[in-house]
Amino acid sequence: MTLNPIEIQDRLERILPSVQKPGRYVGGELNQVNKNWEEVKTRVSLIFPDIYDIGIPNLGLAILYDTLNSRPDVLAERAYSPWLDMEAALRTNQIPLYSLESKHALSEFDIIGFSLPYESLYTNALNILDLAQIPIYSSERTREHPLIIAGGHATFNPEPMGPFIDAFVIGEGEEVIHEIVNAFQTWKLRERDRSELLSSLSHIPGVYVPSLYFVNYREDGQITSIIRLNEDTQFPIIKRITAKLPPPITKFIVPYIDVVHNRVSVEILRGCTRGCRFCHAGMVTRPIRERSVSEIVTSIEKALDATGYEEVSLLSLSSSDYTHITELVRELNQRFSNMHLSISLPSLRIESFSVELMDQLQENRPSGGFTLAPEAGTERLRKIINKPISTSQLIETAQAVYQHGWTIIKLYFMIGLPTETEEDIHAIVDLSKNILSEGRKIIGRKAKVHIGVGTFVPKAHTPFQWVGCDSVEQIKTKQYILRQGLQSPNIKLTWNQPESTMLEAWLARGDRRLSEVIYHAWKKGAKFDAWQDQFRYPLWIEAFSETGIEPSFYSQRQRDFNEIFPWDHINSGVRKSFLLNDYKLSIEGATRDDCRNQCLACGILPLMADLRFHTLDTSWKCPINVKKLQSQVR
Repeated sequence: MTLNPIEIQDRLERILPSVQKPGRYVGGELNQVNKNWEEVKTRVSLIFPDIYDIGIPNLGLAILYDTLNSRPDVLAERAYSPWLDMEAALRTNQIPLYSLESKHALSEFDIIGFSLPYESLYTNALNILDLAQIPIYSSERTREHPLIIAGGHATFNPEPMGPFIDAFVIGEGEEVIHEIVNAFQTWKLRERDRSELLSSLSHIPGVYVPSLYFVNYREDGQITSIIRLNEDTQFPIIKRITAKLPPPITKFIVPYIDVVHNRVSVEILRGCTRGCRFCHAGMVTRPIRERSVSEIVTSIEKALDATGYEEVSLLSLSSSDYTHITELVRELNQRFSNMHLSISLPSLRIESFSVELMDQLQENRPSGGFTLAPEAGTERLRKIINKPISTSQLIETAQAVYQHGWTIIKLYFMIGLPTETEEDIHAIVDLSKNILSEGRKIIGRKAKVHIGVGTFVPKAHTPFQWVGCDSVEQIKTKQYILRQGLQSPNIKLTWNQPESTMLEAWLARGDRRLSEVIYHAWKKGAKFDAWQDQFRYPLWIEAFSETGIEPSFYSQRQRDFNEIFPWDHINSGVRKSFLLNDYKLSIEGATRDDCRNQCLACGILPLMADLRFHTLDTSWKCPINVKKLQSQVR
């Protein structure tokens, strides 16, 4: 029998003094929304499957929390993954996982929504279902169990988690979440079985119900077909696009404890036109949509009043590409110059203009350093990935950074990129040393370079989805070259575990059969896979062995041009033919222009017209005749 909120609270009072950071588990923060449980039709629990410290600043979940609680007939509450000590205490004391706001057990909610921005959260999601005493597999749930939905960037390949999730939201959730709630409310009144609810959800644009689709495989493991079990369900599932960005949220929940980001976050721009071939986010978030300067500034004012924060982050995939960036920076300076705010513009392009922008936003040089992301050490490889930045431009930008008072430059590179050679690895060493040398000429021994080296993982819906990933041995060899070449007291080098890269590659490129591997790994104790000190690679190898699945099939294998991918029934808005052509261009070392300058016919514009939006946001910057497209939409 499920404990009621009073019983849960009583047991919590006994165990919280014994765990780390009990503030993670009590709720009651500033701007938390409390509603009467009995007075609403539908109760939704929103879950970020990592610890509170990481989950509470998540903007996507904060947006859903805000929009759902704006409805008088709905309440939305939150839950996160408990840390190891709290999980043990919950299990020992037979306390089900609960929401922070009302302390209701998660199993009492109507809908549970997971945010899955990256693949290493999968085992945590299973662990949360288990802690909530909800069946892990969708097929084992009845009408009495909550509806389990999930969204986020990782769900653009939903198949590895398909058997666990009732329905996925593909794309942007601001509008579709309300359609899901409405469908649930209608179903609940009819008192029908769970299958009717899933069928109803499958007709909502952008909602994918895995149980209504079937996958056929060849003997070699490749997919022969993906079929729908009912002719009236969607095929393909087209991502949801919010045509006009809604007003930014301003009432951020303010935690009692220190978390990874204590700040106001405002999305100034959604989408990207740069076309970096490795970038999943840049492909799946098209088209570009912008907020006005006045809307951004007003929302910051309201958010600062509502939270007391002293840090603001202006979010986008490429902040320098925001059309009115100069005007925005000028307005922010005028409006907030006396408040001693820290305002950051992440994801700036490598150019002196970016340095000048940051210089205008900072009263004092920040201690954290200035970040540049060349991605590759040679111009040849930067052309391959469609980030054609010259080495001279990199050096000039680094010089400008040091000249403007920064003492630390952070460089981000990737190893394992397609066509990479040992020469490209040595070039990372040389470029990093050259930048440090320029810094010493300008500011002397205070100059430092911090280098972060990730490993490339080919992602779904990108031009590089056909290529394989480096093996553990190849990654270790390249990391050794970097460690040997970058030994200097003024250079700090960090890198990813090669084994973590393998996990990401398996799950990012996996099919539905991988769900058994995920389940076996979780049963063996895998969780918090994103945490270096918690990731247990041998458990995953054992899980592959027990299920008879070869891991390299997903990670190292080069795909044929005509291969059917596990995610081919998911339409991200960018045509597969466009991605394949772009991959072929990369092999030739050819680059594509920013599609703000010339439409490259990726497929997103016809999709926008086909979706028949009634109000089309004219601020997005794809080079088209907006009036003509609006007439097509109408």
